[in-house]
Amino acid sequence: MLILTASTCYEVFMRYVLNSPTVWAFDMSYMMYGALFMMSGAYAVSRNSHVRGDFIYRKWANRTQAKVDLTLYLVFYFPAIFAMVFTGGQYAFESMRILESSVNSPAGVPVWPLKMVIFVAGITLLIAGISEVMRCLVCIRTGDWLSRGGDVEELEQVLIQQYAEKAQP
Repeated sequence: MLILTASTCYEVFMRYVLNSPTVWAFDMSYMMYGALFMMSGAYAVSRNSHVRGDFIYRKWANRTQAKVDLTLYLVFYFPAIFAMVFTGGQYAFESMRILESSVNSPAGVPVWPLKMVIFVAGITLLIAGISEVMRCLVCIRTGDWLSRGGDVEELEQVLIQQYAEKAQP
């Protein structure tokens, strides 16, 4: 994200201040944004932040939620991810074999690294899906969802929590 932001700022400076636009900035921005978007999928699955019509779902018992989730993972998620890994892998390895570059770019930037991201993102989504299936199985067995791991918290929240802990005798 920092490289994407820095390169965009550099391009804006070169284009509007020095009147000397770069030939690579557009290609870099869409490739880096595409890679960022693809690689965030597994993170979204692991944080349960994917889109869901949960106005009905959230009222169900945990076991019912887990059974529905498990069914949806097996029927829809895994077939789509297997297709992504298989097809993405074919495209990526062929692209890498021929060292494919963009014909739409004046800089002729290599495209094969971006295509490899499709394959890698598919693998990470497969791993995330397996962990979600295991969470569903545990919930079906016990009736309780396993807690998800910690995540990066906003500094403001961390400071409030630290202050609250210090204030307690």
